[in-house]
Amino acid sequence: MADLIDVIKNRRSIRNYEDREVPEEVLARVMEAVRWTPSWANTQCWEIIVVTNMEAKTKLQQTMSKGNPATRAMVEAPIVIAVCGKLQSSGYYNGQVTTKFGDWFLFDLGLATQTLCLAAQNEGLGTVVAGLFDQDSAKKALEVPEGYELVALIPLGYPAKGAGAPKRREVAQFVHREKF
Repeated sequence: MADLIDVIKNRRSIRNYEDREVPEEVLARVMEAVRWTPSWANTQCWEIIVVTNMEAKTKLQQTMSKGNPATRAMVEAPIVIAVCGKLQSSGYYNGQVTTKFGDWFLFDLGLATQTLCLAAQNEGLGTVVAGLFDQDSAKKALEVPEGYELVALIPLGYPAKGAGAPKRREVAQFVHREKF
């Protein structure tokens, strides 16, 4: 259990990457971890696009919102992972939404993204989850079909430098017993 806690505690948002390719077998282990992510009624609503082509990464970089600190990472990292979700699948039974919050795909994609980032950390890779970009333009650039949304772009590669841990709340500050 301590190994998992170490992976969780040491995972950081990495925005600077070494000029070093990620071996296919390492990427395959990260994707295998994503495969086992839990999801609503096992819908597995995620679709992952692995982007390595510099022209495609440059197009994604151009969709980043002004001032986004992950902008340079889009072309510096050897891989950008595009996390997409199938709409009207997660949180639905017989074509009807069943949760107060509607389509549950964002929750499931959050789980898959966390799994991906922790598996990458375990492999010595760095990631940063970017959500502040023009999703429609990036979706078009990646030819994401109707019925799916592109939610996050995740540069992935070997970190050029480490990052310190941000201040965290103590457990007693967010855990409540029996009532809020």
